[in-house]
Amino acid sequence: MDIATLIGFAATFGLIIMAMGDPGPFVDMPSVYIVILGTATAVLARSSIPEFIGGITGALKALLHKEDKPEDLIERLVELGTIARKDGMIALEGQEIKNPYMAKGIRMLVDGTEASMIKSAMEREASMIKNRNGATMAVIASAQEIAPAMGMIGTLVGLVLMLGNMSDPKSIGPAMAVALLTTLYGAVVANVICIPLNQKLAAIDGVEGLNNELILEGVLFIQGGGNPRMLTDLLISFVDPKARGKLEAAGG
Repeated sequence: MDIATLIGFAATFGLIIMAMGDPGPFVDMPSVYIVILGTATAVLARSSIPEFIGGITGALKALLHKEDKPEDLIERLVELGTIARKDGMIALEGQEIKNPYMAKGIRMLVDGTEASMIKSAMEREASMIKNRNGATMAVIASAQEIAPAMGMIGTLVGLVLMLGNMSDPKSIGPAMAVALLTTLYGAVVANVICIPLNQKLAAIDGVEGLNNELILEGVLFIQGGGNPRMLTDLLISFVDPKARGKLEAAGG
């Protein structure tokens, strides 16, 4: 679970609510219908149902994603390489591997797959992962664009209702609430929810891509029968310089 994202969202909404004082006047169901449900249905209109559902589930990745550290991946690859060099590729069968992409590569090693086929299959898998991440970000980007527009539509609806009932003072307040709160809701959905989510997903996609590249290099090295002691030196460029000390000590 990504603590930074959860803390960021909680703190942002907490500050907004604190600024409101009493949040009661800021809750208006017609505005919710126009902006929240209207944005959702408009995004659905531009997507297929699988894309829409994938966008929702993919957005949860920003909240629930646990990022693999490159140094941990390298350590695991060195362990697997040592086992393979000592006992053969078949000894890798049954090893617990949490990273799905690494698990796919190790399964192919156990099956005796040629290096060219491993490279092709894993590059294709990495490309599909990137495509799925891109599809999720496209759905969220659509919501980011549509929410302020729905807020403007709600503002116009509220103004029409207000101007059409100027003779009835009691109707002016609810109409004005729709006019103002839809703009507020649209701004919150776009700027407080969608933009941070998309930026977080873009960062996750970048890290995931580098990790997958690291894993592919490691799997091909193991397949080629290389000395596992050299694997750290081969892959250490993927690790932030501040985190290299432990790996260098282990490899030295």
